[in-house]
Amino acid sequence: MASALAPPSLPLRSPSRRFTRLPLPRPSITCRRAPAAGRLALAVAPARASVRCRAAVKLVGDGEFEAEVLQSELPVLVDFVADWCGPCRLVAPVVDWASEEYEGRLKIVKIDHDANPQIIEKYKVYGLPALILFKNGQEVPGSRREGAINKTKFKDYIEPLLETSNVA
Repeated sequence: MASALAPPSLPLRSPSRRFTRLPLPRPSITCRRAPAAGRLALAVAPARASVRCRAAVKLVGDGEFEAEVLQSELPVLVDFVADWCGPCRLVAPVVDWASEEYEGRLKIVKIDHDANPQIIEKYKVYGLPALILFKNGQEVPGSRREGAINKTKFKDYIEPLLETSNVA
């Protein structure tokens, strides 16, 4: 007999023509207070991957953009991402790696595309993921890059920009 807490599974036919069961991803369950009644309400959402930031990569919004990006003493690489963007999830480990690799030379922040429409419109970010390097409050010319990128191509992309922008 299956446990009540066991994840649901789908029957699959094996080569011996017997059915086996593979587990399905669990939905996320959150608990929140219902505003009117003051009682707890459970919300069940389907399992979904999202873009997450490591401690070194900060998620910034409209209110923090000027202080974190435009007024920064270090050059800032802005990674424009969205939860629904598959290539953004592919690039996330490379950006996390870069935040550790270039620590002290480069600051990296992420901007959620859906939550910050003014920034998206101001900098005309049309494709995701998008990377833009800022130095001294300005976009570095030629620094805009859209689409997925691996570590090798990331190094080829960022190294010349750091050298030409006179960063120690």
